[in-house]
Amino acid sequence: MPVEFMQEPERLTAALSGEIDHHQAGPLRERIDEAAIRLRPKLLCLDFGDVSFMDSSAVGLVMGRYRTISAFGGQLEVIRLSPAAARMMRLSGIQQLATLKEI
Repeated sequence: MPVEFMQEPERLTAALSGEIDHHQAGPLRERIDEAAIRLRPKLLCLDFGDVSFMDSSAVGLVMGRYRTISAFGGQLEVIRLSPAAARMMRLSGIQQLATLKEI
């Protein structure tokens, strides 16, 4: 599961691609947390625009990154969600933790 990072002043974007399932979520969590802890952005943005499949592991991925970024006062944004992915996130209550933006 590839992830590319783009750093801007006060913002770190993690562009995800491919599939997010149980097997891919662990390595993604580690890479994103490592970058977020090292750079301490005010905003961590998870870009789901190139994600072709996701299961409930993606919800857990987002929830865990909220805990990571909020530990040092940052905020979380989840962008470029497909309508189905946005619905899954809303049903889980993620919108209470992060800003959600559909495609």
